[in-house]
Amino acid sequence: MSVRHLLTAAVSVPLAIAGLATPAAAHVLTQPDPVSAYSLTTGRLWSLVAALLGLAGVVIGGLALARAAGRLGTGSGRRGAVVALVAGLAGMVIGGLVVAAAEGGPGTGYGIVGGFVALVVGLIAMVLGGLALARSRRATASPRPRTG
Repeated sequence: MSVRHLLTAAVSVPLAIAGLATPAAAHVLTQPDPVSAYSLTTGRLWSLVAALLGLAGVVIGGLALARAAGRLGTGSGRRGAVVALVAGLAGMVIGGLVVAAAEGGPGTGYGIVGGFVALVVGLIAMVLGGLALARSRRATASPRPRTG
């Protein structure tokens, strides 16, 4: 067996398995029965995870922004800014996937409201993280000597 055939088999076998598993996964993901307002469906769970990731990013971004401004601690806040950016991006990606996969409106159990909340909160976390990162770069740059 040549290397080309081996590589082709290594790539095509997982794709074939995923292709056979897709109808079963689609059957599991459909929710034909109406759901209660208090039941935790998979869509609601993922939107909750995304919103919590975004909220953690907002808190960390706010702390990093305060640290970069010199109001809190002695560090530059660069690490917190990067963590806030990553958490905000992860919250936005998961929230966007939840919104894209939702087949119904609010109250159907697909988590569309939580997905939109995750998008907004993740965006706020990314803005705070970006501001803190810009401020930490400005604070670590060498000060220019004054002339005059």
